[in-house]
Amino acid sequence: MTEKKKLSNKERMQLPRIDMPCQKPEVRMTNFEEVPEGLTPEMAQEEAQRCIQCKKPKCIAGCPVEVKIPEFIQLVADGKFSEAARKIKETNALPAICGRVCPQDEQCEQVCIVGKKNKPVGIGNLERFVADWEREHNEIVIPKLPEPTGKKVAIVGAGPAGLTAGADLALMGHKVTIFEALHKPGGVLIYGIPEFRLPKAIVAKEVDYLRDLGVEIIPSFVVGKLDTIDDLFEQGFNSVFIGTGAGLPNFMRIEGENLKGVYSANEYLTRSNLMRGYEFPDYDTPIFSGKNVAVLGGGNTAMDSVRTAKRLGADHAIIVYRRSRTEMPARTEEIHHAEEEGIEFKLLTNPIKYIGDEDGWLTHMECIEMELGEPDASGRRRPVPIEGSNFLIPVDTVVVAIGNSSNPLIPQTTPGLDTNRWGNITANDATMMTSREGVFAGGDIVTGGATVILAAGAGKVAARAMHRYMLGLPMVDPKPEEPEKE
Repeated sequence: MTEKKKLSNKERMQLPRIDMPCQKPEVRMTNFEEVPEGLTPEMAQEEAQRCIQCKKPKCIAGCPVEVKIPEFIQLVADGKFSEAARKIKETNALPAICGRVCPQDEQCEQVCIVGKKNKPVGIGNLERFVADWEREHNEIVIPKLPEPTGKKVAIVGAGPAGLTAGADLALMGHKVTIFEALHKPGGVLIYGIPEFRLPKAIVAKEVDYLRDLGVEIIPSFVVGKLDTIDDLFEQGFNSVFIGTGAGLPNFMRIEGENLKGVYSANEYLTRSNLMRGYEFPDYDTPIFSGKNVAVLGGGNTAMDSVRTAKRLGADHAIIVYRRSRTEMPARTEEIHHAEEEGIEFKLLTNPIKYIGDEDGWLTHMECIEMELGEPDASGRRRPVPIEGSNFLIPVDTVVVAIGNSSNPLIPQTTPGLDTNRWGNITANDATMMTSREGVFAGGDIVTGGATVILAAGAGKVAARAMHRYMLGLPMVDPKPEEPEKE
């Protein structure tokens, strides 16, 4: 790669951010191919030059999986792309995934010093670039593993928390087995996130890396039905990590929810993503291609659902959200992409009833206008109905994307495993140890629905604590100290 001229920090701070090129909206609305097209090597080096290599980098503390951000970016600037990928993998086994779906604008990039006077360094875009470079150039290197400890770990769930914990534990010398309920590993990465945002081939390749580390993955195995947590201990596992996510969909419990055409986001996205419904009839999973589709919610799942509906042929695809755009929890980039694709946003609006025809098919949704009151427990202003503002929206499909609850199967089949009032497993923040000896948990099963990277971070914390636990060492807080403020 071309060696770049050395710049002063003042010059670096003034460089414009290099953004990734994307498919044009009018083209990508008709396909399920990935929207951002990635950086070229030249673009990656240009962007990497913007990093001023802080002596006390805040970006690392902003990363739940503790990527050594300045170090890998310097390697990119030097044209050492494969070395940069290996630097990331010292702490993060899923860089191609995290580079695509992490909310960097709320984490590492949010605290980037360059961002105080300019746009922050494109950390996520650079992470994606080097991971893709390593894969596409067949330069993935399996690190030398330590001597086996003789300890066996069972991980329940092959989502981001379980995959991260599994990779870290394998790198510590433990024998890791992951039990996955579905027929493919990946969890929400493969059933919840559309192909145009996270291609399945990328997830599969990241999972292959774990297999190369010696991790065994057993699909179509429902822990709590085939074997319980106690059964796993009886089979010789020394500790267990539960990372089953929050897969129980929430509904609004309003009249008409049983009409044909009302989906949970879980079913809608699973049919489309994991079961390739968008390629029917080449794949034999049908999915209803509505012409007037409303998606309820304002998070990333809602954006994924409404953009999927558009690609499946919807003439009108709208987001219905009871607060304003300011309160929407979805990534800024996803909202922007949805707007570019012609998605309509009906804000400060709340459904109160579904209406159907004599055959039980959805035809309309009755809504009421809202206004914002005082902040609630989430810190967002509480939506308040406006009396007499009811109106109808013609719809043939509604996708409910208002969050998920925890599946109760494992708590119900594991005596002594404590849960909170929402059904989430309770775990120590510093170690992820549950109320059961030797049982750890992390990700959405503990926090409720959150982000991929927070789940991965919980898997990392748990892996460190499980390692200590199995070796009889004190389980101290594994989180690094935050750098002093400049």
